[in-house]
Amino acid sequence: MNSITSEEIRDFSKTVEKIEGEIGKKIIGQKKVIREVLIAIFSGGNVLLEGVPGLGKTRLVRTIGEVMDLKFRRIQFTPDLMPADITGTNIVMKDERGSRFEFQPGPLFSNIVLADEINRATPKTQSALLEAMGEGTVTVGGVTRKLPSPYFVLATQNPLEQEGTYPLPEAQMDRFFFKIEVDYPSLDELHRIIDITTVEDTSKTEKIVEGDEILKLQKVAMNIPIAKAVQDYALRLILGTHPENPNASEAAVKYLRYGSSPRGAQTLIQAAKVRALIEGRYNVAFSDIREVAHPALRHRLFLNFEAMADDINVDNVIDEIIGSIEE
Repeated sequence: MNSITSEEIRDFSKTVEKIEGEIGKKIIGQKKVIREVLIAIFSGGNVLLEGVPGLGKTRLVRTIGEVMDLKFRRIQFTPDLMPADITGTNIVMKDERGSRFEFQPGPLFSNIVLADEINRATPKTQSALLEAMGEGTVTVGGVTRKLPSPYFVLATQNPLEQEGTYPLPEAQMDRFFFKIEVDYPSLDELHRIIDITTVEDTSKTEKIVEGDEILKLQKVAMNIPIAKAVQDYALRLILGTHPENPNASEAAVKYLRYGSSPRGAQTLIQAAKVRALIEGRYNVAFSDIREVAHPALRHRLFLNFEAMADDINVDNVIDEIIGSIEE
């Protein structure tokens, strides 16, 4: 493990502060959402944004692409979208030398990919994202091609209108680093949103970081130390989500069918490291683990019928599990 200097920690914290300030020029409120998206990005993870239409999810992702000076592509997922539409395909090219196949890259070949309404595409197309999200590569016609770096998939889904949708399978949900819920704005925030969206938009965002700088900051975050006691706390929290485990919490036994995968543990640790850096600290605290637990676990825990009957949601269960795990 490489040692981290106080200057690197200070630069990391200042950079994120600048990014949040620039995003705030275009996005009103949603500070928690912005912070969680940035934690996922600097952890090298993909994000699933869930919220009703019109809350600015697409605007947020587009603004992040501008502030980070990254190539951005938006894909509107629909039931007739085919895998080749997003990965690219081999097309026939003719010239003086004759005919030949040439690969035409799809919209996945960007730095930030917005998969809008991902649950409207068929499982066949959804699965085409798995390799891109997990490996950073795309395989077409037996040839594997590397995607640009850094690479992030930010997907959105609508929690209300489920007609004509294809819910994401557990394996694909687990590939998302965070699941972030985008809440409805307050009255004051709604006034400010109307004020900036019903007049000519003259605000401009400044580019704060480029791709190479993001990769460097990701490496800095990887090398932040975590005390054995804090790591043990995070892992006990993960084990506490498994209803069949002897150390399972009461809430998990009562309300969960399945607990978190090992990816949930990896997410907790890495996200906590990035949060500690953003807060200007050299090491991970117990509070960092608790703060990132909800976006890290809410898509990795599966409720049973009793939870639905008692009107218990997954965040309620996470709260109870956190409350039952001692530091």
